[in-house]
Amino acid sequence: MIGNIILIIAAVCEISFAVFRICTKSYQKKIKALIRIGAFAAFLIFTLASVIEWSFRWMGLGLLLLVWALLGVWTLIRSKEEHKEYKRGRVIRNAVGMFMLVVIAVTPALVFPQYHLPPITGKYQVATASYTYVDKNRIEQFTDTGEIRHVNVEFWYPEHADETYPLLVFSPGAFGSKGSNISTYMELASHGYVVCAIDHPFHSYYTASEDGNRTFIDSGYMKEVNDSNKGKYTVEQMYGLIQKWMKLRTDDMNFVIDTIVEKAITSSDKVYPLVNTQKIGVFGHSMGGAASAWLGRERDDVGAVVNIDAPMFSELIYNKETDDFAASNQPYTTPLLNIYSDGVWVQLLQHNSKSPYAANKVIDKNGKVVHTVHFQGAEHMSLTDLSLISPLISNMLQGGRVAEIDPYYCLETMNHILVQFFDCYLKGQGSFTSAGTY
Repeated sequence: MIGNIILIIAAVCEISFAVFRICTKSYQKKIKALIRIGAFAAFLIFTLASVIEWSFRWMGLGLLLLVWALLGVWTLIRSKEEHKEYKRGRVIRNAVGMFMLVVIAVTPALVFPQYHLPPITGKYQVATASYTYVDKNRIEQFTDTGEIRHVNVEFWYPEHADETYPLLVFSPGAFGSKGSNISTYMELASHGYVVCAIDHPFHSYYTASEDGNRTFIDSGYMKEVNDSNKGKYTVEQMYGLIQKWMKLRTDDMNFVIDTIVEKAITSSDKVYPLVNTQKIGVFGHSMGGAASAWLGRERDDVGAVVNIDAPMFSELIYNKETDDFAASNQPYTTPLLNIYSDGVWVQLLQHNSKSPYAANKVIDKNGKVVHTVHFQGAEHMSLTDLSLISPLISNMLQGGRVAEIDPYYCLETMNHILVQFFDCYLKGQGSFTSAGTY
């Protein structure tokens, strides 16, 4: 928003000043110098007043305005003024060039506008901690070095607490990271939960271990996901990819949960003594939601599952005779909450058996406790913090579709629903009444 305002102001100023110089047939260097100095002074005042929150997004503009201000000061103090022959074309080119420099400098603020996470509503302040877990039982399949798999996690938990709280483990989307839903983790932790979010190395765009080792997304995996979204695979090939993706995701989640449960008994670190190992929930967005639902079927110690905008891969089978996906029709006993955006909701209504969402509606009948929430006007990334961090990137990842729902309303409402759901099925507090359309 602020970036757009700055561009509008810059355009108006450049056009107005260019018209003024053309009318006066003069370059008006001293006035131009004063404008440059004034622009930097205004930027400085707005930054000190916190209207502009200083961060990486404003560094380019700040540097540009500083250089212009210094040039303006130099113009005012030098004793001899240059006299160049007036040319209208030079004035126009100068105005266009100056505006383009502003556009380039403001681009980071346009891509990543200023935003604030929704305020937490629970009684606890929230602390964080990050760890790297080493799975000695698995060799990293994305490299040929024989190294063992590392999984990076981050916790959000009640600060200055002396009780134990349910554990919630989150898995992000296909290329997502553990930071994809910080507003959700913060809200849950403020209401008395220990939330652990996972980076899946070589699935996440980027992840860093405690020792500083950096891992980027595997290009082959990225191609598989992108090609699958374009329909380049047969149903049978798609089913094979689903099994492979889910194997890695669920292995990571199982390993993380088992590690936390063990450390809750053996470790005196600040996080682990707060974990109630008898109350565990899993949730995730997109591919992470599918993996969470898979764990809800496999693990007896998982007491509640939230699937955010994902296919129920755990309930799919491949029918070779018909070359279709089909629902397994097996009972699903763990309490389940499905949260959908418009993009997925439309696919659920199409009843396309070749769709990976073929089992999502069937689970409503086969599940012992299944709730469904639909956010009208929401798109896939509306259910993550990326809708606040970068609406532009969110729209790109959604195939250019722009969400109609207010991002703050969507996230705040979803976070409230998650608290109510986990309170009901993990803490035994109240009843869950928030299913429906929003």
